[in-house]
This record gives sequence, structure tokens and C-alpha cells, in this order.
Amino acid sequence: MTTLSTAYTAATYGADGYEVTVECSARRGLPSFEIVGLPDAAIRESENRIFTGSDSSGFPIPSASISVNLAPADKRKEGTAIELAVVVAIYRCFGFIHANTEDMCFIGEISFSGEVRPVRGVLGMTIAAIQNGRCEIFVPKENLREASVACREGISIYGVDSIRSLVEHLAGRAPIPPTETNPYAALADRPSTLDFSQVKGQYRAKRAMEVAAAGGHNVLLIGPPGSGKSMLAKRLPTILPKMSYEEALDATKIWSCAGMLSEEIPFVLERPFRSPHHSLSTAALVGGGKIPSPGEISLSHNGVLFLDEFPEFKKDALEALRQPIEDKVVTITRAAGRVTYPSSFMMVCAMNPCKCGYYGSRTGKCTCKPADIKAYLAKISGPMLDRIDIQVEMPELSFNELTDTRPAESSSAIRERVEAARDLSRERFRAAGFSDWSSRSNALMETDELRHFCALDEEGTRVMEEVFTRTNLSARAYDRILRVARTLADLEAVTKGPREADGMIGGRVKKRHLTEAAQMRALDRKYW
Repeated sequence: MTTLSTAYTAATYGADGYEVTVECSARRGLPSFEIVGLPDAAIRESENRIFTGSDSSGFPIPSASISVNLAPADKRKEGTAIELAVVVAIYRCFGFIHANTEDMCFIGEISFSGEVRPVRGVLGMTIAAIQNGRCEIFVPKENLREASVACREGISIYGVDSIRSLVEHLAGRAPIPPTETNPYAALADRPSTLDFSQVKGQYRAKRAMEVAAAGGHNVLLIGPPGSGKSMLAKRLPTILPKMSYEEALDATKIWSCAGMLSEEIPFVLERPFRSPHHSLSTAALVGGGKIPSPGEISLSHNGVLFLDEFPEFKKDALEALRQPIEDKVVTITRAAGRVTYPSSFMMVCAMNPCKCGYYGSRTGKCTCKPADIKAYLAKISGPMLDRIDIQVEMPELSFNELTDTRPAESSSAIRERVEAARDLSRERFRAAGFSDWSSRSNALMETDELRHFCALDEEGTRVMEEVFTRTNLSARAYDRILRVARTLADLEAVTKGPREADGMIGGRVKKRHLTEAAQMRALDRKYW
């Protein structure tokens, strides 16, 4: 009987994984089983699953004093993904497995019947194992497609359905065929049933959504019921640039950690679109729980967070959004530890102008009192409004607009301009020497970048001075107008050229860009 053996597995911390070394010691003595290394309650309960599952598989564990250490011992381990590696380490101690497992990683939960059950966070754990030099990864069969997204040359990923099949594979008696190819490229292009051509009228709103997509700006849509706010918001992902492999990987890790992937949907192919109900709690929106899990803002990472009926959301939930909107990450602190999730999303908000929905409508159907309208709008705080770059009013459609049969511009045509404008902004960041230029957008420009990329001439300075003094802009709102103006200049360079003018990629920000950008956030002065 070998007294000491080692196997490798992985665990998750936030959306990312980290490697865990499983050390097993088996000694003659009274039968006992102990796991140390800061295991959670689920791991401490694994004894029954491991012993019963081994019996069912035909490999009963002999009576001995067994101790298992999970390293690093100072980091709390959560979940049941380590159980398969614990079985391997124990089996190596008792000689059931003789294979060299140094380059292998084992992930999975054990059932009483000896089957290997799927677990959350497999993609992040697989990536962590590969980064630590493991070239053979064993995961539950139901998680195989998800884990295969991380596959690359020299890496083999195996889908294991039971303890017995794993032992037979390691003994060379019944090899499990590996997945050695990444299926992402074959599945990445899937047509969408939603398209901007399906939206009647609302040309100003469509223009605003194009600008928002080109610069990554947040949008507020205000209008009566039936004006098309939700319809337009749901089609925003169809004009956003297609996700890169790295962006899809980041989004998939978060969804995997939240347990939202399945065998049919093993990874996130399209930009996420999350539309939570306004009754959700703050923890559900930003993340939380005893063991911090990702919330809606993290599930929207690299995609769109749509908040319909914006004023109906709980006040504390909306205010909790302010920091993630600025920092693009959310940090959740609990007694068990602190977890940081990425939350770089575009926020699209939709609301009626009053409780009944018809304030300012040309139909004159509003029944709200002035005090009721003021109270309704007051649910949205000034600091939250400051963080919304573009505000668009969407009136009711006229009969002519509703019955217009002329073909409207398609999402693919708009997306071409959006991607071209994003290319210009990335090229500008790259030329300026930013290391993260490939993931930046105009909405993420810091103060120094604004002063450089949005430098105003004398005429532009006069325009912004007039806007600032007449509308009592805050410093944050002033910067956001400049960011939108920069995006407008990029779109103009894409459609009219030149792509570089006055020594600036995308051209300089002009008076016409500033004027349009200021008009795109004028509704907070009209309503608030």
C-alpha cells in the first residue's frame, strides 16, 4: 500500500479557476477519513459519496486511516468538483491506479452509483489546469462541450461518465476518446431572428442606438407604451460588433460559474442580453449570497443589460449599479471572502414619462397629477442619470409610419458601420500606446484621454461653454457629452471620410458633433 499520493484538480474563485493539489495519505489503523485545507460543508460531506460510489463501481476502499489535504491550504475550497481527484489520489494509494497522473487534472462530483456528475465553473477550472501545465483534463461527460472551448494544440480533454470508465481508461483497457479540437469556430456564426429592419419609424432612436453601439454608451429610452422601446433594445445586440473568442471565453466563464450552461448551450456565442424583472433584489442584480455568485450585471458582461420599467426598480438596487458602471467590475465581500466579477456591459434603460405612461403624449390621455409625475421621475437619482450618455424620446408611431411598407435598414448594414467606427477608436488607442487598446471603447475614455482625443477648437469650446452654463451640467455629464461627440466623429469618418484628418484618427471633434451629442442627453433637463 502506497502511503502518499498526489492528484490535481481545480476550484473556482469568482469567475476564474485555480489549481488545487490533492494530497492523500493512507495508513494502517482504525478506519477514518478526514479532509483538511479549508473545505466547505459540501466537501466535508463527500466521504459518503466517495466511499459509496467506489463500492458501487467495484473498487471498495480498504479500511485504513485516510487523510486528504487540499492545497493551497489557506484558500477556502467550495463545491464538489474536487471529488474525482480525491478518488484518484485514494486509488493510487491502494494500487487501483498505477498510471502517472502528473500531467492530468480531474474534475467532477461523485454519485452513490459511481457516476461522475456535472459541476459548475468547469470552463474556468479547465483553463486554470491548462495554465498550470496539465495537458490531459478529465471532466464530467455532461461538461465536455463546455470544457472543449479551452482546447488547443497539445491538450486533450476527456468526458468521464463513471469511476469505472476512468479506471479502465487509465489502465489502458478501455481508452476514452479525447476531444482535441475547439468547436467554437464552427458554431460561432448563428443567424438571429431579430433585426432592426423590423422596427417601424423611430429614426432618431435608431440613430441613437447606432451611436451607442459604436461607442459602448449607456442609453435611456423614454416614451409611452407601445412606442417600441423594448423592441429596439432587444435588437441592440444584432448591431454590436461580433464577440471575439476571448470575449466569448470571458462571458462563458461567468455563465458557467452561475450554472447557466447546458449540453445544448455549452458556451456563450452571442453577446449576452439580460432583461431582469424590476422586482429583483439588489443581490440578484449585482451578485451576492453566502457564497458570492454573479448577478445580472456580470451575466451581461460583454453584452447588454436591459432595465425595462426603469423607475420601478428598487432604489437601493439602482444605486448599487453606479460603481460597476464606472469601474466595469463588481466586488462582493462576505464573511467567507471577497470575490470580484467583471461587469463591462452596455446599459439600456426604458421607462414611461409618468405612472400612466402618457405624459407629453399628443393623444392627451395622461391622467397623472403634476405631483405624481414629479414623484415618479424622482425615483431616478441625478447621479444615475449622469451615468447615462444618451437619452432618447420615443413618441407614438403615426398611422403612416406604422403602415409604411418600405424596407428599413437591416442590422447587418448598421453593424458594418459600428464595427468600422470601433476599429477607428481601437486604432486611435493603439497608436497612443495603450496596452489594452483591443478591448477599449470611447465610453471607457478617462479624463486625460478625453482631453487628448476630444480636444476642442475655439468654436467647440464656445458651444460647450454655452451648453454647460445653460443646462447646469455636472462634470461627469460634460465628459459624457465629449465621449458621445467622439463617437459621432468616428461614425462620420466611416461614412463620409476621411478616416484621419487634422492629425487625428477619426478626425477632430467639431461643433456639429458636440451639438448632436448635447441634444442626445437633453431629456434630463426636459423631464427632471
